[in-house]
Amino acid sequence: MALRDASVVVIETGRTVVRAGLGLHELLKTPSVIIQARVGLRKNASNINDVQPKYETAKTSASSSRASSLPLIAPPNASANDYLVGTQLDDALAAGQDIAISWPFADGDVRDWSQAEAIWKYILFNQLERRRAQNESPVLLSMYPGLSRDTYERTCQVFFERFNVAGFSILERPLAQLYSTTSLSGVIVDIEYDRTDITPIYEGFIQRSACDTIRLGIRDCQNYLVHILRHSNPSLMKTLFPPDSETPSEETIEETLLALVKQILQEGYIKVPSDGETAIPDDEGVTDIAAIVVAGKEKAIIESGMKKKANAKASAAEQARAREIEALDLVTIQFRDKSVTLGKERHRLCEPLFDPTLLNGISKSENSVSLQDAVGRAVRQTDVDMRQYIWQGLFVTGDLTRHVKGIAVALQSRLSPFIAQPELQTDVQARLIRILYLPDYYPEYRDTGEGFAAFLGCSIVAKLTFSDIHGKTFVSKADYSQKGPHAVIEMSPALL
Repeated sequence: MALRDASVVVIETGRTVVRAGLGLHELLKTPSVIIQARVGLRKNASNINDVQPKYETAKTSASSSRASSLPLIAPPNASANDYLVGTQLDDALAAGQDIAISWPFADGDVRDWSQAEAIWKYILFNQLERRRAQNESPVLLSMYPGLSRDTYERTCQVFFERFNVAGFSILERPLAQLYSTTSLSGVIVDIEYDRTDITPIYEGFIQRSACDTIRLGIRDCQNYLVHILRHSNPSLMKTLFPPDSETPSEETIEETLLALVKQILQEGYIKVPSDGETAIPDDEGVTDIAAIVVAGKEKAIIESGMKKKANAKASAAEQARAREIEALDLVTIQFRDKSVTLGKERHRLCEPLFDPTLLNGISKSENSVSLQDAVGRAVRQTDVDMRQYIWQGLFVTGDLTRHVKGIAVALQSRLSPFIAQPELQTDVQARLIRILYLPDYYPEYRDTGEGFAAFLGCSIVAKLTFSDIHGKTFVSKADYSQKGPHAVIEMSPALL
């Protein structure tokens, strides 16, 4: 059976976000569907008021770092059709309906199968407009590593028996992220909403015993910057909450500042200062037009030239003022019909990743391990002769890297103590740490940072997997009929 590239479905399942796309094109596309990995259930349905939210499963209770603070509300009699997902849930919440929110993938496993099925079903049949009765689409699904065989087999069963897919394969998420960089060895640092996963990989094999998850994520960074803005920028507080207006409640202040932080994060006004960063030199002239066009930088070059001409015509006073603004690093944005000015304090967003003690009294997070210590510890758990190759591939990814530049450089400079001293070097010791990035020859991904790395890696693997007409690297309907759900273990190379 030949499977057409145009019919292939790729689904990337994260803790808090699920991304999907239909079709593998000559130029691999970014995901066309991005939804939060949550479901909602109306509280007047299924006697949900009698169900208490759970925050960890039996599996994660033994490993508190993987247990999520996001709730799981799972009435025993609820089916996949009872849950609201995506825009259905967003509209219900916007209308003020009483909805119970649940996050089935929040701890990296499948916490509730009916809720997981509801999310995958919404993506396949609502967003990608597949038809169950005549579903000709094979699916490549990425999931977190280290799950049980029962989980993989049940996932395979859901896709064949509930969604009637034409073929199925599973790829572990860290491998997809590494494959997107065209490397086989490295350490993946995946920063998500309330957790950061660290996964060392050597020659395409995850080093299971060295994997780690720490209780630091985007939420901690956002809460920290809210605290900084509130206590170090009085002019901002006066702009948002004028003294002559009604005194806002604590909840209103926190909600307003959090919305502001999310906006400046989304608009890319934050970077991470690092001792390892160097200033980007000005272009003295364009010497290789073809290289500029291929890299997609022609617009930036033109704007830079226009800016230089404008500065040359400016008066001495105007130039002095421009230099002063540049030194202060001020930015003015429109926020809720108000003009808000922010300074360098906005760049402190990521400080808790490298010094979690800053969260004392601010966040409920109990993590005391910094990102650099966790990464260094994870790599040291691998065999000695592997480490120099793993250090050659430091890859920082996750939603945060879509909007914030410089996290990998900042982490690299802080990891230098974990590299042996030059005078003590041997043939098996690492001499340097190299940062990995997504290649420039994927034009659709140039302006996305490293946030879509898992989806890109899945697309690359899917192109190879479903081109095998003999079906040796994925489960076909015939394979499933003959072997059942266990076929996914034998026929997904990444799971062997």
